[in-house]
Amino acid sequence: MPVRLAATPHEKVWGSPLTEPWYRNPEGRKIGEVWFAAADSVPLLVKLLFTSESLSVQVHPDDVYARAHGGERGKTEMWHVLRADEGARIGLGPREPLTPEGLRAASLTGEIERMLHWMPARAGDTFFAPAGTIHAIGGGLVLCEVQQYSDVTYRLYDYGRPRELHLDEAVAVARVEPYEGRVEALPVACPYFRTDRLVVNGVVRCPAVGRNTIYVAIEGDGTIAGEAFHTGEAWEIRAGDGPFEIVSERAVFLITAES
Repeated sequence: MPVRLAATPHEKVWGSPLTEPWYRNPEGRKIGEVWFAAADSVPLLVKLLFTSESLSVQVHPDDVYARAHGGERGKTEMWHVLRADEGARIGLGPREPLTPEGLRAASLTGEIERMLHWMPARAGDTFFAPAGTIHAIGGGLVLCEVQQYSDVTYRLYDYGRPRELHLDEAVAVARVEPYEGRVEALPVACPYFRTDRLVVNGVVRCPAVGRNTIYVAIEGDGTIAGEAFHTGEAWEIRAGDGPFEIVSERAVFLITAES
């Protein structure tokens, strides 16, 4: 039956103390990420992201490049916006085509930030970023991220923060054509995962699953298979488990399984 996943917080320079109701933070730490790792056999990672400042302009490799350079897998990801301050935004891809040389030069000067395709981000929006997509997440956001289980990040530009850049690797893997990454409606389906949205108003009977599946409570409280759940928790249902019931006056889940 459903198993509550441990929530592992990570402080970041761009993190935020404003993490509730998704994560209790009475000390006011600058939490950037809360990880929910599924079973070892599931190569997916679900996170909550809390931003008070912009993240670096960055890119992730695909599986082929990652494995050729000592990694296990690449990183395709998606974000579902849970909360957004006025003016919050996400940048995906360049506004106009670039050359690899132009990308390197713009990264060195910081011009790459202005050259990104920045889109307003509002609660309920969803964005999809395949491996190779140049991207940046702005401040003032709370996101639920679904990704391949990989932490390989190549930074192109980091606003002068004293952190390493990875220009050779980033230029080698980056897609330099414009990209429209806003998703009109869930589900998001790709070769690595499928993520959908479930709204509960009363009782929902969930069927048995053929693959390990992660349920993230992004809104509301209630019970799942008779166990209490709260906003910000993640639960894993193992392959073959179920059916089970979710009971709540009002709750919203993101449901993710390996493709």
